Amino acid sequence: MSDGTDLSAVRIVLSQTSHPGNIGAAARAMKTMGLSQLYLVRPKQYPHDDAAALASGADDILSRAVVCDSLDDALTGTVMAVAATARNRDLSHEVVACREACRRLVGEVLRGEVAIVFGTERTGLTIAEVNKCGLIATIPTGREYASLNLAQAVQVFAYEMRMAADVPEREAPPEVGARPGVNVATHDEVERFYEHLASVLVETQFLDPAQPGRLMQRLRRLFARARLEKEEVNILRGILSAVQGKGQ
Repeated sequence: MSDGTDLSAVRIVLSQTSHPGNIGAAARAMKTMGLSQLYLVRPKQYPHDDAAALASGADDILSRAVVCDSLDDALTGTVMAVAATARNRDLSHEVVACREACRRLVGEVLRGEVAIVFGTERTGLTIAEVNKCGLIATIPTGREYASLNLAQAVQVFAYEMRMAADVPEREAPPEVGARPGVNVATHDEVERFYEHLASVLVETQFLDPAQPGRLMQRLRRLFARARLEKEEVNILRGILSAVQGKGQ
């Protein structure tokens, strides 16, 4: 659709998938909606005949799938990552429905690549994995039974991405579109900033290295809302380096 947004910059990231059939079914779900980038973080079994069988015509996506050793590797170079999860982990992240998350992702693809991250079939994403993302997205379900198969969840998000992408720019709400000319920081640049920030907070005794969790979660949420640009990350890291210099 000529007025829609190209979804080639959208990564579907599956973390530690147990059943190879779900990888193939997820690839099929992606292809039906025009998504093409599949990233696999330490899959239990891959490649596998079950993945190929359930891909059912999406073999090209499987053949191009990128297998990574860590979630950080899978998110390298992205400008926004969404954690797809239904579990309440008492985290400080903003939580939105998958439709709203996909609308926001479509607005970000003008800046760079984006990702939707899915966890294991049994336990979903870990707290550490969710903390690598800037937003939590859930799929609205019935109250009595809210369990979705991994590939089904991928299909729902892929569909919502397709619908959001096919909205002509003139119809898109103002908050969806990315600001032109903004050089947003990538996942890996922001992660290096967080590592730098944590080390300075420990050095200044503001952060207890034995219990960093809650404070760092809230700081991550704060900076995720800010949508840091590359220059802003450089400024913040310059301030941190100056603080370290004063302590020497």
